[in-house]
Amino acid sequence: MTIREQIEQMQAETLSEFATLDQNSKGRDVEEPQCDIRPVFQRDRDRILHSKAFRRLKNKTQVFLDPQGDHYRTRMSHTLEVSQNARTIAKALRMNEDLVEAIALGHDLGHTPFGHCGERVLNKMSPEGFIHAEQSVRVVEKLEQEGRGLNLTWEVRDGMRNHRTGGHPATPEGQIVRLADKIAYINSDVDDAIRGKIMSEESLPKEIRNTLGTSVKARLDRLIHDVIINSANSPEIHMSAEISQAMTVYTNPTAKGEEIKASRMIEELYRYYVENSNALPDRYRGMYMDEGEPLERVVCDYISGMTDSFACKKFNEIFIPISWEEY
Repeated sequence: MTIREQIEQMQAETLSEFATLDQNSKGRDVEEPQCDIRPVFQRDRDRILHSKAFRRLKNKTQVFLDPQGDHYRTRMSHTLEVSQNARTIAKALRMNEDLVEAIALGHDLGHTPFGHCGERVLNKMSPEGFIHAEQSVRVVEKLEQEGRGLNLTWEVRDGMRNHRTGGHPATPEGQIVRLADKIAYINSDVDDAIRGKIMSEESLPKEIRNTLGTSVKARLDRLIHDVIINSANSPEIHMSAEISQAMTVYTNPTAKGEEIKASRMIEELYRYYVENSNALPDRYRGMYMDEGEPLERVVCDYISGMTDSFACKKFNEIFIPISWEEY
């Protein structure tokens, strides 16, 4: 018996009856030999962790655009917080931690530069629309590994695609990540806004403070406990009505004073590449010219893969006149 088979046997004996077992996975689009050590969801987690798209998350906006400080969240630190929250919940409920971690690490791979601001612009500009959750799946199916993708399992891709508020993940592990994402961004928005002096703890609505707690730590503890308590011995992962209502009442603080500039930048980059497809890198131009992908989709692929700093760099190269020096 291989190490992988021993792990799969241990899962079957110890995990919840509602957990998604590696050995029951619906598999990959392209069948491949099993690893003798790692079950399929652990392999998916490792592939995501080593991808270029994952590494780029460290230079993408989470709350603040171009934050001037070392302690503000980035899209990567947010992703790691989602993963940690999700694993805590999964362990308490005896769900599959490897599946939860793979979905969490991959859920924002398709996010644009400048956070949801960039997403809104591409969704408005592109005739096909743009949703970062769908783009995350496109990254692992099409864009990574020079067009070969990562060949992830169906369960991981389903969790990534359905992690948004209106999504309906097919597995309990995907449902855990969906709630862990909301928990993470609510807490990070508030924490970063307080750090940036956009707001104070006391300025939070009284209803939020009374229900969720009066500190970032207290809110995180309350939210995670609520999910665990209300989802025990159930195939459905959910919060109590009281907590869900409090999270609905909460709205993100205005922490993005540069959003108008960032939006204009993404708009101009999109127009430029649609009108000048020859300026796209060879791989993206090949997707359009040789593979028949719609140009607007390819432009969205290219721009959404940019970090904040790279988007600024390309904008300057294209639209800002070169400074000439006299010798």
